Amino acid sequence: MSDSNFQMTDDLVQPFMIDASGLNGRLVRLGNAIDTIVTRHDLPESVRALLGKLLALGAGMATALKYDGIFTLQIKSDGPVSMMVADVTTNGDIRGYAQLSGEIADEEAARAAPVPNLLGKGYMAFTVDQGAEMERYQGIVELVGDSLEDSIDNYFEKSEQFASKTHLAAGKTPSGQWRATAIVLQRLPEESGDKTHEETQEDWVRAVTLMKSATADEMLDERLDAHGMLYRLFHEDGVRVYDPRPLDVGCRCSRDRIAGILMGMPDDDLDHAMVDGKISVNCEFCNVSFDFTPNDVDALKAARRDQA
Repeated sequence: MSDSNFQMTDDLVQPFMIDASGLNGRLVRLGNAIDTIVTRHDLPESVRALLGKLLALGAGMATALKYDGIFTLQIKSDGPVSMMVADVTTNGDIRGYAQLSGEIADEEAARAAPVPNLLGKGYMAFTVDQGAEMERYQGIVELVGDSLEDSIDNYFEKSEQFASKTHLAAGKTPSGQWRATAIVLQRLPEESGDKTHEETQEDWVRAVTLMKSATADEMLDERLDAHGMLYRLFHEDGVRVYDPRPLDVGCRCSRDRIAGILMGMPDDDLDHAMVDGKISVNCEFCNVSFDFTPNDVDALKAARRDQA
């Protein structure tokens, strides 16, 4: 089954290929990393599950691209969850957060159909940022259907570049750990080879059907590793795996970075930002606060004057 002798079990992206059809895919398995991210904030379980799916989807999409920088998925909507962000760096650092703007009327309905019950009307944007000297690439996905899969699949159905289907799961295991999984199948135009259009379409429909046969319990099972899941789904058609790519929690916030932002602010703005004898800046991603005392702020003002 494998072209790789190295096997990871969790927090990874596992690339694979189905032998019979030549279709490529990626299996994302998130354990400790996703548990750390979704439990940093006091969020309803339906929102934690949706954030877990967005992070798994982001990792699956990012690793299909050749880029050096940051891949970001951002949702903006008019529902109780007005914003949700997940990003993945080239090195495999992931982070994410959700912004609540209203009450969730029905948790069960929100878990079953998060788009209408948590998000409402809006869009999901994916952005590839490779630095100031490179042009940003962005795609806009309309929020449709009941799930993130419905929205992203609808987008790729209209794409002339390639076809893609996704299968997502996120939830809390019996042991209490949050986990998330994404399976992403992709079909490039050149993958048809010598087959007829009908044969190629049959291969695609079969692969998607097999992928969708994975239950949420299977996808979140701590005892079923990536290789085991892929074999269970595609063994009849043959499946080979390649070297996995590790994922880990990684936030780019730091005290020095915040200090640099504060140094760029006018003195009056810094004075007005002082509350209870300090300026406190909280990172929305990792929920860590950075406090700056009056002496710290005076030192920043002095450093700015020295640079002038």
